[in-house]
Amino acid sequence: MSKTLPTSDEQGKGASRRDFLKWSGAAVAVSLTPSVVTRAAGERADETIAGFFEKMPLKLEVNGKLHQLQVEPRTTLLDLLREQIGLTGTKKGCDQGQCGACTVHVNGRRINSCLSLAVMNEGQKITTIEGLAKGDELHPLQEAFIKHDAFQCGYCTPGQIMSGVACINEGHAGSADEIREFMSGNLCRCGAYPHIVDAILETKKGGNNL
Repeated sequence: MSKTLPTSDEQGKGASRRDFLKWSGAAVAVSLTPSVVTRAAGERADETIAGFFEKMPLKLEVNGKLHQLQVEPRTTLLDLLREQIGLTGTKKGCDQGQCGACTVHVNGRRINSCLSLAVMNEGQKITTIEGLAKGDELHPLQEAFIKHDAFQCGYCTPGQIMSGVACINEGHAGSADEIREFMSGNLCRCGAYPHIVDAILETKKGGNNL
């Protein structure tokens, strides 16, 4: 049976000050317990949570190569590419879909791979930054990035290039202003935006869709 604090009537009928302090201390201890339990559970979470997720079969094509995998349903496409397939060119930046560093193409359409569960891409064709070049021949936009010095630290560059290719193919590279608008989901902390725009403009002028 749960216990409660003594009422004022009970206190007046003989409950001592010591009894009241004992009940008060117990109440405080109970109120603190959830945070202690949560913290302790958090420390063991990595060891136990995997047991709640049964792996599922997954088949998808990445850069022209078929992969048949077993993945947990909570695994993002980003983590699958980096940790299971070993394609680390796709970067993990904010991991919240705000920076664009993880941009890849799914059936030619750009997405933030950190926001897409791997199992949602069953049977799809995935293209990452590693899949743009043809052997030793760089993609035209990759060459343009080098020519225009469109990167500094380079961390955001794979996502910028993947988004830039899609931007051209979508028909949204008609002007510098249009490029800025349709590339706004890709952030560059080094501030290389003018060079990125120049690279995309030059590649667009080069001709056909990419």
